[in-house]
Amino acid sequence: MNQERRAQWLRGVLDLCVLAILARGESYGYELAQSLEAAGLGPIQGGTLYPVLLRLQRSGLVTAHWREGVAGPARKYYRLSAAGSETLRLTANDWNAFAGGVGAVLREVAAQ
Repeated sequence: MNQERRAQWLRGVLDLCVLAILARGESYGYELAQSLEAAGLGPIQGGTLYPVLLRLQRSGLVTAHWREGVAGPARKYYRLSAAGSETLRLTANDWNAFAGGVGAVLREVAAQ
């Protein structure tokens, strides 16, 4: 896959993907990056992920708290807020409609 194209696509949907993963339960940054990679989005660097988390926190869509590590340093855990849940629901519907339109256009090309 073209890395520049992947980066452009990712920029548009990373917030939504992070909210969706946090809807499963609270998580810390490295764990979120692993989940995003496991979902097929490729490796997500901290320099990309942490600004997204900070932006989501500042906008009230996620909350964060520090927790002492069992066998290591403290970690900052992120949790979806009520506003984040509602935003995720609405934005997921918008995304599905948009992605459906893109898919329809691309299916025409694939059929040729």
